[in-house]
Amino acid sequence: MAFATRHFVRAASSASATAAAKKLIVKHVTVIGGGLMGAGIAQVAAASGHTVVLVDQSDEILKKSTKGIEESLKRVTKKKFADKPEAGAEFIEKTLKNLTTSTDAVAVVHSTDLVIEAIVENQEIKNELFKRLDKFAPEHTIFASNTSSLQITQLANSTTRQDRFGGLHFFNPVPMMKLVEVIKTPMTSQKTFESLVDFSKAVGKSPVSCKDTPGFIVNRLLVPYMMEAVRLFERGDASKEDIDVAMKLGAGYPMGPFELLDYVGLDTSKYIIDGWHSLEPNNPLFAPSPLLNKLVEEKKLGKKTGEGFYKYK
Repeated sequence: MAFATRHFVRAASSASATAAAKKLIVKHVTVIGGGLMGAGIAQVAAASGHTVVLVDQSDEILKKSTKGIEESLKRVTKKKFADKPEAGAEFIEKTLKNLTTSTDAVAVVHSTDLVIEAIVENQEIKNELFKRLDKFAPEHTIFASNTSSLQITQLANSTTRQDRFGGLHFFNPVPMMKLVEVIKTPMTSQKTFESLVDFSKAVGKSPVSCKDTPGFIVNRLLVPYMMEAVRLFERGDASKEDIDVAMKLGAGYPMGPFELLDYVGLDTSKYIIDGWHSLEPNNPLFAPSPLLNKLVEEKKLGKKTGEGFYKYK
């Protein structure tokens, strides 16, 4: 009898260990933040059959987000179902059925498999959000941040689920851009990492993996490149117009660095470079730019304000 009991315990323990080692198949997703990125993530998740709740602070913001998603879906169906309008209408209907909205993050995380945060790029605000949600989300729930510049490790440390925390960095516009950077911290479990990779593939993206280094892959290369273009202009070595033309015709880039800076937002670029400079003050790649600082101070932030390095009507 004792042998049988020991055998049963070992078998139960083995079964439990096997279950614990299995990857989580994400079915229910909560996206926090109804801006362009959050709405885009919610759209691709819902379109791929996931049950999605999009969360923001007000119904007004969420109505705007939902309208934007509907318009985006119409654009997608025009290309995807060009010869099958009925199939396109059905696709839109199914996608929107998978999507609901809420202003209460705490109330909706109790039944979710994955929380994706896509709010303002502010360490304290993100930490506060994750710390609060950590108390209410189920044990199996994975937390992920869509941050483009902050350390995932610092965000994970605001919770008790460091092993179930990673980065999912989508690119704008989310429905069109195929890349997702999946960030694994030193504490992220292999099971969590694989679940995030599988989710990225399930929503139709091509995931790449990166450690928790400033800017991950794309922005780590892209931001210093844009900053070096500004320094080139600051020194008077070339005009911003000629730098943009050179990179478009000589390197095959769709936009020049100054056009891209204006598109991204000069305030966003300054925030990123200032944050990296504070982490590595002796790294010349992360040195602040007097000209960039001046433009931001003058509220010339790029296309969104009508003027940045260029003027827009």
